Amino acid sequence: MDFDLQWLLWGLPVAFGLGWLASRLDIRQWKREQQESPRAYFKGLNLLLNEQQDKAIDAFIEAVQHDPGSSDLHFALGNLFRRRGEFERAVRVHEHLLQRADLGAAERQRAQYALAQDFMKAGLFDRAQAAFESLDGTPFETEARLALLGLHERARDWHAAADVAARLERSGTGSFAQRIAHHHCEMALQADDQGRADEAEAALAKAREIAPAAPRPWLQTGQRAFAAGRHAEALRAWNELRRRAPHAFALVAQDHARAALAADQVDAARQTLQQAYQEQPSTDLLRAIALLDPAPAERRQRLAVHLQQHPTLGAAAELLAEPPQDWAEGAVVGLKQAVTRAARPLQRYRCAACGFEAQHHFWQCPGCLSWDSYPPQRVEEQ
Repeated sequence: MDFDLQWLLWGLPVAFGLGWLASRLDIRQWKREQQESPRAYFKGLNLLLNEQQDKAIDAFIEAVQHDPGSSDLHFALGNLFRRRGEFERAVRVHEHLLQRADLGAAERQRAQYALAQDFMKAGLFDRAQAAFESLDGTPFETEARLALLGLHERARDWHAAADVAARLERSGTGSFAQRIAHHHCEMALQADDQGRADEAEAALAKAREIAPAAPRPWLQTGQRAFAAGRHAEALRAWNELRRRAPHAFALVAQDHARAALAADQVDAARQTLQQAYQEQPSTDLLRAIALLDPAPAERRQRLAVHLQQHPTLGAAAELLAEPPQDWAEGAVVGLKQAVTRAARPLQRYRCAACGFEAQHHFWQCPGCLSWDSYPPQRVEEQ
């Protein structure tokens, strides 16, 4: 059968023309869809920047309808729902993303992390924990572990919290030694509550080993010994606390004095407390010293000197507890300084619109520029 070349000459131009026409139709449709989708997307962004979240959500829903395959639009919509507290809708958006077969691995992990955040915000902690745990080995691993750490601490699951914190530290996220020490101190408290003294002691030993400079393990060790009547042991623990973390010693200063009285170590304890007071003066240390040196005249003299040098309300209250006729010289001056210093913040005017405080009354607030927003009364008189 002979092939007629004339059909070939006519067919090629026709096929080319039909192909060109089809491509033009596809391009026009694609351009139209692309124009409609960004228009709704940018409209949503503009409304979001103008803090019109309701309208922004409507715009993003419209954008998703025009481009249902765009994962970024779904993430934006889900985040908006979460910010508004509509956690159920946020969960549905992110679960819909996870069900898509065409979603890449990176986007799937991102959706899983967003879903875990939805559960967390909604108070569904069991589901949030499972979602965060599934992110091990992904780029969201560190964020997920930090969230898990907070979840375990909220649930007071201190063993799990310590394990997660240790993994974070091993991964190079940062130092969690002091936080882990707190976890072991909490384990010690739980063990003591349940009558497991050996376990409590082991937990405190572990805390001291993990964070030797942390104050709480030494403080709590002394408190356990003091409660058990082992006063000399308590003094050793608290002296170690003072050596390693002197700023926290005032927290147990009075118990330190009581333990010294019980252990007949008054002179050494008085010297320790006086030295601590010289380094970091406080009324707690003054009360502890007064337990070891209860002479009224010396106690009032120490209080008067402290009040003059450190005019605080706490010191003023201590002085006011003494009979006025027994006040030491200079006590009235210190009392006046303390009261004046404490009253100074209350002598200001405060804007009712923005809370801006000033020593002088303004008709127009310098902070928010509102007119007549300053009440004529000072803060303490309102």
